[in-house]
Amino acid sequence: MPRTRKVAAAAVVGGGATVSGFYAFLVGEALLARRAIGNSEDRPPTPDGVYGDDLPGRAIRVLVLGDSAAVGFGMTSADTTPSGLIGIGLAHVMDAPVELRCHALVGAQSSDLPRQIDLEIDWQPDVAVIIVGTNDVTHQVAPGTSARLLAESVRRLTAAHCEVIVGTCPDLGTVRPIMQPLRAIARRRSRNLARKQTIALVEAGGRAVSLGGLLGNMFTERRDVMFGADHFHPSATGYANMVSVLIPAITASLRERARTSAYAGAPRDLMSVADAAAEAAEHPGTQVVQDGALGSRWATVLRRRRAG
Repeated sequence: MPRTRKVAAAAVVGGGATVSGFYAFLVGEALLARRAIGNSEDRPPTPDGVYGDDLPGRAIRVLVLGDSAAVGFGMTSADTTPSGLIGIGLAHVMDAPVELRCHALVGAQSSDLPRQIDLEIDWQPDVAVIIVGTNDVTHQVAPGTSARLLAESVRRLTAAHCEVIVGTCPDLGTVRPIMQPLRAIARRRSRNLARKQTIALVEAGGRAVSLGGLLGNMFTERRDVMFGADHFHPSATGYANMVSVLIPAITASLRERARTSAYAGAPRDLMSVADAAAEAAEHPGTQVVQDGALGSRWATVLRRRRAG
């Protein structure tokens, strides 16, 4: 048994399974998980540039913000990062050039979003794609605080006439380097954060995309393909799956319509924002969009069709 785990376990036994002893055990497990995952700030080659520059029309400006999942941690080429994949995919779907800039940062939390926005707000992006939340969970930021900070950034972007797409916090309960019981706690907290993010950002005028499937059954059943070398961040295939869920939301937002060919359902599938957030947490890839006609307390739910 590793020394850190022995110390944590001893704290539990010696303290008669007290709250302080259990906390010491969780701290030990967190240290082991962080050691297994690593904390490198290495970035892949920059994905910034114009994609589809041979296509006609004005370039669509896309700004990518967030944490390591937005950076594409572990990738060795720009085209395999989420930003690169968004640039390539969106240019193809929209049949227009896409100018992309990424200011996401490994280890970023929701509190870091304002600084990322500051770098490009004068650039006047057409759409911003945000992926954030994992580090808020691992650093024990209160979910309500995280959601509020995210909503503030969304409001700032929408006030600048920028569409905002947010990939909500993935389910950390399926990450193998995080051992039990810490994994169960991480699962509960990440799902709770995803719900609160959805409510807050939709009320702020953004579009939420549930990324629960990122670390769901597909990543559990095919972890050798979907996860990268650290078993925490996605592989190139994993990132591609994430982007495949985001592209329809970006496209729908840019086209200013409620749904795309990738989604099915009644034209007015309405529910409260809170209920929509709960449903999005249970159905990976679900989009939640504020219904402007009825106010900020109501949302339209767009469910992704199953393949085949």
